[in-house]
Amino acid sequence: MALWMTALKLVPWRDVIEATPQVLQAAKKLMGKTRAAGTAPAAGTLTGAGDSPATPVTAQLQHLRERVAQLEQEQQDSAALIQSLAEQNAVVIRAVEALRLRNQRLGRALVVLGLVVAGVLVWVLRQP
Repeated sequence: MALWMTALKLVPWRDVIEATPQVLQAAKKLMGKTRAAGTAPAAGTLTGAGDSPATPVTAQLQHLRERVAQLEQEQQDSAALIQSLAEQNAVVIRAVEALRLRNQRLGRALVVLGLVVAGVLVWVLRQP
């Protein structure tokens, strides 16, 4: 439990807290776009000579171009959000690595301290 508390103390919470609204806003924006795109009506299918005309081919082509542009923008937004999350993850990883090194040093110090205490105890017991 103490290890987790130390890990939490090493995280630069000020930076995380400052970045949180931006990440949250980007995530909400991305989810809103994804939901809106999922509920938008699909473009009509191209019609042949015997079918009834639904929409002109040029209108369908324009709709598809707009949809591709929208998808490209969503992809860029997703990439920015992933980059932000990756940066925050890197900060947490550095903090955990620092804790791991500190834990190793503490373990070594504990072994040395135990050997010193055992040596002092043996020395005191051998005294007449």
